[in-house]
Amino acid sequence: MNAQIKVGDTIPSITLKSNSNSDVNTSSFKGKYVLVDFWASWCAPCRLGNKKLVKLHNEVSPDKIEIIGISIDIDVNKWLKAIEKDKIKFTQLIDPKGFDANAALVFGVDELPSKYLFNPEGVLIAKNPTEEEIMKLIKE
Repeated sequence: MNAQIKVGDTIPSITLKSNSNSDVNTSSFKGKYVLVDFWASWCAPCRLGNKKLVKLHNEVSPDKIEIIGISIDIDVNKWLKAIEKDKIKFTQLIDPKGFDANAALVFGVDELPSKYLFNPEGVLIAKNPTEEEIMKLIKE
């Protein structure tokens, strides 16, 4: 059984490789909203979601929100191709073990895409929010 993080929980501290091959910790973005998006290159709804997140990323100041994509792709090359094809410029991390990935287990991901919105204090305020909900929350 997955231990899902709940609204009110703080962002888990997980270090993963980015698409530029650097180590990035998920808890290093406090001070602004953080949207963690779990996805994979083979997931059609995820790829549609990427388009919306790219649009959101282009419309909202990076001082306001940090978007972190975490892929559970097993094939790193397919992941990198998907990032390029979807024109993703925000932080991209990979935990290449499918649904057995540590990050997916820690967050309690049981379907893709799965999104988690944290406030500037690093506290989870919404699971799977829509783009509209995100805009409303970060404008408050």
